[in-house]
Amino acid sequence: MSLQKAATEVRENAYAPYSGFQVGAAVRGASGEIYVGCNVENVAYPEGTCAEAGAIAAMVAAGETQLTEAYVIAGSPTPVTPCGGCRQKLAEFASADAVVTMATTGGAEQSTTVGDLLPGVFSASHMDR
Repeated sequence: MSLQKAATEVRENAYAPYSGFQVGAAVRGASGEIYVGCNVENVAYPEGTCAEAGAIAAMVAAGETQLTEAYVIAGSPTPVTPCGGCRQKLAEFASADAVVTMATTGGAEQSTTVGDLLPGVFSASHMDR
């Protein structure tokens, strides 16, 4: 299964009763396995959790800690970039040159890299003493 197909399918499971804005994401672990996530809203946190964070959490829960590429899809007029928190999570688990493809349900796609999404990323090296 492709990342595009996996993200598109899981997007249908998004729980977005407040915004109605469904997002699906898929990441490929270093093993080649695909992990998926969708956004989840709730009354206390109506903007919800992010799809990319869910996909990364599924990857980590399966025992992997490195992803090689990511795909995110939403029903928006233009491709939606990952939020700041998800950018940091992507940077934590991927190399700077890992490709992130952002897409719309209408078929538009835009690709970039984790490094371009989050220049000047905070990393473990900042904590070296």
